[in-house]
Amino acid sequence: MFISPAYAQASGGGLGGMESLLPLVLIFVVFYFLLIRPQQKKQKQHREMLEALRRGDRVVTAGGIIGVITKAAETELTVEIAEEVKVKVLRGMISDVMAKTEAREAANDDDEDEKDGK
Repeated sequence: MFISPAYAQASGGGLGGMESLLPLVLIFVVFYFLLIRPQQKKQKQHREMLEALRRGDRVVTAGGIIGVITKAAETELTVEIAEEVKVKVLRGMISDVMAKTEAREAANDDDEDEKDGK
């Protein structure tokens, strides 16, 4: 009438199957904060950068070509890569902005200040 050791070990767990599920949950949480969340943040910043592109910005394409935006449409940009050499590039293929142009309002304010002698 003795209880076998295997039967005694199986009945001792108070959490049931939760003990084996806990490491998987912890791994998912770590992956979320170390991989998924930073990638989403980076994608959001890139999308905002693409929306803010305008004429006169100096940009780098995904292929590594550096140029100045001469015309900006909704889905494509015309980029001047050398004097009188212009290429059309999809907006999504811009990887970085090297130099931003000033906003029109700020440029107009500066011009008015110079005229007023301030």
